[in-house]
Amino acid sequence: MNQETEPVAEIRGLRVEIDGRAIVDGVNLRVPPGKVTALVGASGSGKTTTGLALLGEYPAGARVSGEVRRPGGGPVGYVPQHPAAVLNPARRAGALLDDIARPQVRHLPRAQRRTAARALVLRALSDAQLPDAEVVLRRHPHQLSGGQQQRVVLAQALLLGARVIVADEPTTGQDALTKGRIVEQLAAVAARGIAVVLLSHDLDVVRALADEVLVMRAGRVVESGPAVRLWTAPRHEWTRRLLDERRAVPPVATNTIRNQPTLEVRDLTAVHDRRNVVLRAPRLVLHPGECLAVVGRSGSGKTTLARCLAGLHREHDGEVLLDGTPLPRSLRHRSRSQLAAVQYVFQDARAAFDEHRPVLDQVARTAVRLRGIGERAARDEASATLHRLGLPAEAALRRPGALSGGELRRAALARALLARPRVLICDEVTSGLDTVTRRGILDVLAGLVGEGDGRVGEGRAGEGGGLSLVLVTHDLDTARLAHRLAVLDAGEVVEQGLAQRILTEPRHPFTISLLETTERLEAGTRG
Repeated sequence: MNQETEPVAEIRGLRVEIDGRAIVDGVNLRVPPGKVTALVGASGSGKTTTGLALLGEYPAGARVSGEVRRPGGGPVGYVPQHPAAVLNPARRAGALLDDIARPQVRHLPRAQRRTAARALVLRALSDAQLPDAEVVLRRHPHQLSGGQQQRVVLAQALLLGARVIVADEPTTGQDALTKGRIVEQLAAVAARGIAVVLLSHDLDVVRALADEVLVMRAGRVVESGPAVRLWTAPRHEWTRRLLDERRAVPPVATNTIRNQPTLEVRDLTAVHDRRNVVLRAPRLVLHPGECLAVVGRSGSGKTTLARCLAGLHREHDGEVLLDGTPLPRSLRHRSRSQLAAVQYVFQDARAAFDEHRPVLDQVARTAVRLRGIGERAARDEASATLHRLGLPAEAALRRPGALSGGELRRAALARALLARPRVLICDEVTSGLDTVTRRGILDVLAGLVGEGDGRVGEGRAGEGGGLSLVLVTHDLDTARLAHRLAVLDAGEVVEQGLAQRILTEPRHPFTISLLETTERLEAGTRG
C-alpha cells in the first residue's frame, strides 16, 4: 500500500457492549486522508459510538473489543451534535480559542504572541464559516445561536491541527445557506488532506459531501460503498427506506380560519443584555387549528421569538396575546392555565430532562403540576400518550441517558401534550433525526394540528377550536407541513403569508436564496 492510500485512521472488528447488549457489533471503518467518509442511519444505530472510538472514547462501563489504529498519530478533532456541552459557559468564545492558539506561537518573541494567536483564531473562525468573528469572540456560549456554537467548536478542531475531524451532525438545526457553507468548509478541509468522518442524518448533505458512505442499523454496517452508487443503486432494504423517506412530508388538513386568533404578536421588539436588539416582529397571528412555520438561518431570531411566546425570554417590548388577552412576559408570572395553554418543546431534548429520573415519571409530572390530576391517572395518561407517539413501554421506564435522540424527542413532545395545550411550540424538533424518525414525528404533528386539546390520535376538534402549532425550523421541507410561513433574517420578519405561495413564489431576496440553496443541496451539488 503506497503512502497516498495509507489510512490516517482505521477500525477493525469493533464491538462495544453495555450491560451485555452490543451497541456496535463488528464494525470496520477505513478513513483515508483527504476524503469524507459518512456514517448514516437511525438514532441509536451506533454512528456516534463508532465515531468516538476514533478518539479512544467509549460509553461508561462499556466492554470493548476490536482494534482502532491511527498510523500517523496526531490529534482527532471532534465536533459534537450539541456543542454547548463542550463549551465552558463561564468563558467568552475568544478566551476558549486563545487557549488553544497560544501554545502554537510560543516560539515567537513575547511581544508578538498575542497578535499571532489572535490571527490564528480569526483564520480558524473564517475557515469555519463564522462571520462577525470579532463580535462572536466577545460573547459567552449562551449568547450564541446553536449554529454559531457549532462553528466555534469546529474552529477549535481546526486550531488543534487535527488530521481527522469527526463531525457529529454538524448541520443539525442549520438553515440551507449555513448548510451550504458547512458543506463547502468540510470539502475545503478534506481538500487540505484532512480526513473527515461525517456522522449525519441529513442525506442531502451526505450526498453533496461524502466520498464513501456506510449505512448502519442496530450497531452493524448493513451496506457501504461510494456515495454515488448508494444513491443510484441501494442494495439493502434499510438504505432504500432511508432514501424513500428523505423528502416525505405529510399533508395537513386545510383549516378554517376564525376571526379571533389563538395567539397574536403585536409590535414585539426583543433584546439581549438590555440593549442589543435581536428581533422585531410587528405582527404575527396564529389561528385555531393552524400551523405557523418560522424559518430562517441560524441566529436570525427564530428561537428568541419562540421563547418570547412561551415566556422564556422576558426582555422584550410589545405584546403576546392568548385569545386576545396579553400574556405576562415572564413564565414565572403566568397562571397555571396560561402555562398549560402554551407549551414548548426544546431542540435539545436531552438537556430538557432530569437525567436521574425515569422518563415516564417526568412526562406524567406535567399533568399533575398543570392540570392537577392524580399521580396514578397521570402515569396512565403519560404511558398511553408515549405509546401512541411510538415510544415502547420499556423505553419509557428508562432514564433519559438510555434513550436515543429520536426517542427523547417523542418523550418531550408527550410531556408537552400532557398539559393539553392550546398552542404547541416546537423548536427544531426534527433536526438531527434520520429520515424515518423525522417522518414519524412529522406524521404525529400533522395529526395533532386541529385536534381540540392536544390528545394524540383521538381525532378531536374540541370547543377550543383545535390545537395550534408554531414550528421553528431551518428546514424548508419540514416547513411544508405548515399553513403559513414567517421568514426571519437578521432579526426581522422579511416575508410572511401562505406557505404554498412562499415556497413556490418567494418575493424577498433572502427567501429566494434559501430556496435556491435548498434545491442545490437536494441535487447533491456544493456551489
